[in-house]
Amino acid sequence: MFSENSMKRDFPYVVVTVKAEKQLRGGHPWVYSDEITDFDGGPEDGGLVDVFSSKMKYLGTGYFNSHSKIRVRIISRNANDRFDRSFYERRVRYALEYRKTVMAEDFSCCRLIFGEADCFPGFTVDRFGDVLVTQVLSLGIEKIKDMLYELLVSELEKMGERISAIYERSDVKIRTLEGMEEHKGFWSGLRSDLPGVTEINENGLKFSVDYINGQKTGFFLDQKYNRAAVRRIAKGRTVLDCFTHTGAFALNAAAAGAKLVNAVDISADAIEMSKNNARLNGLDNIQFTCANVFELLTELYKTGNSPYDFIILDPPAFTKSKSTVKDAFRGYKEINLKAMRLLNRGGYLATCSCSHFMTESLFKQMLHDAAADADVSLRQIEARRQSPDHPILWNVPETDYLKFYIFQVV
Repeated sequence: MFSENSMKRDFPYVVVTVKAEKQLRGGHPWVYSDEITDFDGGPEDGGLVDVFSSKMKYLGTGYFNSHSKIRVRIISRNANDRFDRSFYERRVRYALEYRKTVMAEDFSCCRLIFGEADCFPGFTVDRFGDVLVTQVLSLGIEKIKDMLYELLVSELEKMGERISAIYERSDVKIRTLEGMEEHKGFWSGLRSDLPGVTEINENGLKFSVDYINGQKTGFFLDQKYNRAAVRRIAKGRTVLDCFTHTGAFALNAAAAGAKLVNAVDISADAIEMSKNNARLNGLDNIQFTCANVFELLTELYKTGNSPYDFIILDPPAFTKSKSTVKDAFRGYKEINLKAMRLLNRGGYLATCSCSHFMTESLFKQMLHDAAADADVSLRQIEARRQSPDHPILWNVPETDYLKFYIFQVV
């Protein structure tokens, strides 16, 4: 039944459907629970298993988890790989060397590991100076995370980069679907007495990052260069920054010489954080409004008294599953339609979606529909994605999630 090569394998194995085989051969790293037709050797949750086709051809090795809908997450397609410390050391080094190359002077503040895009399924590592903030969403990574933390510190030290602390932000409900408890806290291998707030520099601006209580890892690094693109348009304009969160887009616009920026968020905590970041940079051409963006845009349209000639829409993900895409489409269209109606001809709109399920084609269709309803045309200035420390693997569409456009409304 097995080929001579497969008989020498040391791991339990699973056999998958023809559909799953096609996906794996195409480079996708996931095997779903309903794609497994047979297994042997008592696969251990969080342990490694070999994956074979229905004809018992080796397809790869990955982490197995009977609790997860994603039953196997592939980490290698090389039958000669030995999954020892040296294997993971190489993987960590590759990820760091890539960021060192593509991020250059921004290497001190970027995403070092981006899950499947770096062959570390369910593992995120963000760097904020001498602090690493991590998130672990797969059981296989959970079992080896201490080793990975040691490797991250040692490989960075070899590059002349000192790390003082690692803080884990695995306080998300999705971990329960993997059979794990939620967790947050400092890693015991380094300092654990830090206040949980650090300062970073992005595009020449200072930002305070609360990596213990802030959203996700404390700061959204993926929009770094999109915010720089906004700076090129904002000078002399009156800007409305919607869903401001830490105020990053607003501060970039203000620092570029905007006439005035109004930063809006429904969260009072986010507004206070944004105000603090504005103070850090001595910016006084920015004001803050705690309000529901949908209601604010509606009110501005009703009164017909909008002073804005540049509107930025950076909403949270309106959908995290296929089942809610239609509702998300309506939500995205509503805010974009309102923004287009508020802008006079010649005004500017920056708009984005951070949801993988809101695909590029859907997002573009939504913009077409909104523009038609607003009776305007969109002159595209830029079409962008996430920054390159969040690399996109073309054979893994889940890594391609951020769509960002800048238009002139004509």
